Amino acid sequence: MFFGGYGYPTSFEQTYRCYPASFIDKPQLESGDKVIMPPSALDRLASLHIDYPMLFELQNPSTQRMSHCGVLEFIAEEGMIYMPYWMMQNMLLEEGDTVKVKNATLPKGTYVKLQPHTKDFLDISNPKAVLETTLRNFSCLTTGDSIMVAYNNKKYYIDIIETKPASAITIIETDCEVDFAPPLDYKEPEKVPAAPAAASTSQEETKEAEEAKFSPFTGVARRLDGKPLKYSVAPITSSGSSDAVKNKSSSSGPPSSAPQRRPSGKLVFGSSAGSNHVDEPKSSAKEIKQEVPKEEPKFQAFTGKKYSLKD
Repeated sequence: MFFGGYGYPTSFEQTYRCYPASFIDKPQLESGDKVIMPPSALDRLASLHIDYPMLFELQNPSTQRMSHCGVLEFIAEEGMIYMPYWMMQNMLLEEGDTVKVKNATLPKGTYVKLQPHTKDFLDISNPKAVLETTLRNFSCLTTGDSIMVAYNNKKYYIDIIETKPASAITIIETDCEVDFAPPLDYKEPEKVPAAPAAASTSQEETKEAEEAKFSPFTGVARRLDGKPLKYSVAPITSSGSSDAVKNKSSSSGPPSSAPQRRPSGKLVFGSSAGSNHVDEPKSSAKEIKQEVPKEEPKFQAFTGKKYSLKD
């Protein structure tokens, strides 16, 4: 761009060939988002009176992938730029590919949402402190990028899901709210269905209720004098008691006689279980004596008559 027709440029825009930071023995570049540019870039930027900190927009002309970065030093060879390798991966750049560099002005960030690639990052003793220390080496964040966090000889990759108030923000000297999304490899725990357990519980309750149900006339027969029974009495169940009594009464009594009811709640010992008549009261001792036939007098010795010899 030119200003007022006098040929003075108002913005910085240049194309370079990119290479990873390992080419110049600068491993510290991998822990941030800063690049190394040639000295000619500093001369042009100084003439434009660009505000500090200097921020740049990086664009891959072949794939139209875009990101943002800061600058660390101006010591690269002319026509070359050195970048963090994770940034080259975001922009799908290979060694020696061309990248377009343009100065940019970004708003201060107020919100950023991050998503770790693996849940191992959450197992760190204090992931918040590790993240704060790492982001001090960053100048800006761009939605869609994946930054690298190095901790304890291990690399953790984190996606930038959302940034506010714009898709690219600066995080230099600003208070930014950070939110985390579930890791990419996180799986919800499977819930165990509770239906079979409830069904078994209801079946057990039904079984216990049936066992606890009262069954009348299921006791054991005993004699009043305490002597053992000469015969065994089969127990009568609640379901078959009425049928058994009915069958026995019909077989023992006459067909024309109608069954008579016994007093409810009373048992008559010594009576037949299936008889159709009510026990009559016992007769008195006199009546019993009259009914017994008289026996003939027994022989008694020395009970004869006496006779005189004078006759």
